[in-house]
Amino acid sequence: MVRTTPDAVVENTARRCRERNIVIPTFAQMKDPTSVPTSIKARLAETSLWDVDPANLFRITWKNEPVAHGGRFNEGNWIEFPPELTGVAARIVGLAGKQFPTGSHKVGAAFACLVPRLISGEFDPTRHKAVWPSTGNYCRGGTFVCSLLACTPVAILPEEMSRERFEWLRSMGAEVIATPGCESNVKEIYDECWKIRETRPECVIFNQFDEFGNAIWHYHVTGTLIEEIFGRIAGARDRCAGFVSATGSAGTIAAGDFLRTVFPHIRVAAAEALECPTLLRCGFGGHRIEGIGDKHVPWIHNVRNTDAVIAVEDERCLALMRLFNETAGREFLVREGIPPELVGRLDLLGISSICNLVAAIKLARYYELDSRDVVFTVLTDSMELYASRLEEQRQSAGPYQERDAAAHHARYLHGVGIDHMRELAYYDRLAIHNLKYFTWVEQQGRDARELQRLWDPDFWTESFGTADEWDRLIVEFNRRVGLD
Repeated sequence: MVRTTPDAVVENTARRCRERNIVIPTFAQMKDPTSVPTSIKARLAETSLWDVDPANLFRITWKNEPVAHGGRFNEGNWIEFPPELTGVAARIVGLAGKQFPTGSHKVGAAFACLVPRLISGEFDPTRHKAVWPSTGNYCRGGTFVCSLLACTPVAILPEEMSRERFEWLRSMGAEVIATPGCESNVKEIYDECWKIRETRPECVIFNQFDEFGNAIWHYHVTGTLIEEIFGRIAGARDRCAGFVSATGSAGTIAAGDFLRTVFPHIRVAAAEALECPTLLRCGFGGHRIEGIGDKHVPWIHNVRNTDAVIAVEDERCLALMRLFNETAGREFLVREGIPPELVGRLDLLGISSICNLVAAIKLARYYELDSRDVVFTVLTDSMELYASRLEEQRQSAGPYQERDAAAHHARYLHGVGIDHMRELAYYDRLAIHNLKYFTWVEQQGRDARELQRLWDPDFWTESFGTADEWDRLIVEFNRRVGLD
């Protein structure tokens, strides 16, 4: 049997890309799409946001024009939530993920996990399949990126995830594996990965919970966008006071690592479901905030950079989902003085996005932030992916009326307090970091010395610094392809 060298694989992959008209964007282009080649912009003018067209690789950016077809680029998509809505003086800003292909920023994480191996010859699209273990959006992002890069996807996600996810994955031709349980059943996903490793040598697993490409993408692309937005909206005396992200795979929260380098006094908070308070109480359980995987601490979570843990209950998120999306809820908010234009955009918040908003309000209350303080969070996806969940609530709780809206607004929005929060001192962070041992060393075969290395700040500085080298390799690979 002839052994295929990595360079031969790269050459074959480049030929494959040439045949399929595939050009790969750099991290620099995802941060600043004005540098995207004119030829690509011309292709995008004829392409819809979700089209399986390789040109849409260049739409893996926060800066897509918010149109379904033919969009170019803008300066980013975000919502500022006013005090009339949040009940706190601090300005809360959410980055809107809907304008990514697939409707979620997870395509960025998937891109950053697959592409470095693709352009280095570690992943051979002619014989390998890319496995995307996920609690929802990541396997969707991975499937989409695979489709654009002419790779074969395998999606793994819990069987209790929303119907829309499964339908879309199958429509894209992905092999779909449903594992037992809900959001909280991450170990069952890992068990399936071990089974695949042992029985399917053609499969390469891109586990978002331990793939550093996930965190590196958010550090550079999400983090720098937040810095840019703050520069546009902030006054001379304003402070970038906080960044809040549900932990999930711990990719998004890495934007906080970048922000710490620019705003040293920022508070970075990790949000999670109260029904599964892993970071808050070393707890466990099931919950309904789709988009958050838990019962463990992700390998790529730099816990040393996390200042607080904030838990948010299921019921609050589901009640606010109805307040923000039912006709009676929206009419009530307008009567309460919320600008109709903003109310009309509240469907940009999916369930985990609502969790992030609530956690941002909690952080503002806890630290007594004022009108000079700006807190950023991420609206991972939109209600476009949760229509069935809204219908389930209608079936179980009945029609939504004005009295429901008034009660939910008072209790679940303006009634947000500082309960279920934990400010982390040095040894609190170390204790959470050490929880990684039980998942990653005992269960997943990591070495304890690797775990100790993760506590070293220099490790993260070096890891986040690899993006420039990846860009160099992408540019070199595109030269081989010869299309840009």
